[in-house]
Amino acid sequence: MSAFVIYSFLSLCYEYLGGEGNIMSELRGRPVRASCVNGTCCLAGATYTIGFLRFCKQATLQFCFIKPVCAFVIIFLQSAGHYHDGDWSPNGGYLYITIVYNFSVSLALYGLFLFLGATREMLKPFDPVLKFFTVKSVIFLSFWQGVALAILEKAEVISPIIDAHGVPTTAGTVSAGYQNFLICIEMLAAAVALRYAFPASVYAHAHRDPHRSVTMQSISSSLKETMNPKDIMTDAFHNFHPQYQQYTQYSSDVTSQLPYEKL
Repeated sequence: MSAFVIYSFLSLCYEYLGGEGNIMSELRGRPVRASCVNGTCCLAGATYTIGFLRFCKQATLQFCFIKPVCAFVIIFLQSAGHYHDGDWSPNGGYLYITIVYNFSVSLALYGLFLFLGATREMLKPFDPVLKFFTVKSVIFLSFWQGVALAILEKAEVISPIIDAHGVPTTAGTVSAGYQNFLICIEMLAAAVALRYAFPASVYAHAHRDPHRSVTMQSISSSLKETMNPKDIMTDAFHNFHPQYQQYTQYSSDVTSQLPYEKL
């Protein structure tokens, strides 16, 4: 779900700005603001190109595929007895899954951070800062909180206990209980933050694009459309295909297509 949240948030920003064509027409040729704070210290002297947008999309899309793959690998390893939460042994799968997952989510958030840094002025009317940090905190808190609890478990700060029925429980079970309890509290705070980050009034009073037709749908059809992975698959094919020769941008307010050079 966290992977889908990052991808959906980037897609929302694209929609705010009128699509890839509009974004590229605004950014193309502008110098990159080199800064360690923005994560662009190694891009001094570079300019924004279509490759920049492709990287941002690729960075978020890879997490959408790595996350479910990791989930299936965890299920397989658990069934074989080679995966235990908090087991940092090189003979187990927890260490390697944690490394892969951490690298993947960090790359996805880095791509999102780069995109927001480049389009900061364009997105200013939509106040993306609170939206960005709200989404980012929900994802990072749950992951790093689990890692921190696993470290505490390994350091024997979290000890096994005996439940109310006199049945002994492992330290891993206790750690998982702490994680679930903390997530329940944090999701309440996240729900309040999301209420202010994504107010309904913005969408209720937003000016409709005359070139787009909007039709009212039922809740079930809207939910089905939201969970449809077709957009992710199309974007993945569009951005990762090795034989893709031309990156064609579509603008929501022009009838022509804007072709850009091969990367």
